[in-house]
Amino acid sequence: MAKKAKTAKKKKAAPKKKPLVKKSAKKIAKKKIKKPAKKKKAIPPAKKNLGELGAKIGKVTHYFDKIKVAAIRISNTLSVGDTIRIKGGEGTDFKQKITSMQLMGQKITKGKKGQEIGIKVKERARDGYLVFRV
Repeated sequence: MAKKAKTAKKKKAAPKKKPLVKKSAKKIAKKKIKKPAKKKKAIPPAKKNLGELGAKIGKVTHYFDKIKVAAIRISNTLSVGDTIRIKGGEGTDFKQKITSMQLMGQKITKGKKGQEIGIKVKERARDGYLVFRV
């Protein structure tokens, strides 16, 4: 008798299974680190009536300590021969007569609003100090 040949049937490969991941897994929330609240700057005591000091004519923008010159941005006209008063923190308060004035290295006799001029001063004048005409 003839033997029936066994035919091997090829089995289809089973699809690869993906690892199980729970979809309901919650994401880890990043904790928000609270920064300390910014300290509010102390309100300075009431300023003196600026009328007592004279007319405000500018503000010191820079001080060159080796040559003792203050760079002043003026908000009103200023001339050689005027007397100014520079007032600021740390007890600085002095009067001085203007003997010379410079703008961009050139001597001038009168400064106009908006210009930044250089004036030789007798005491230290830090940035932010106010300048008044006496």
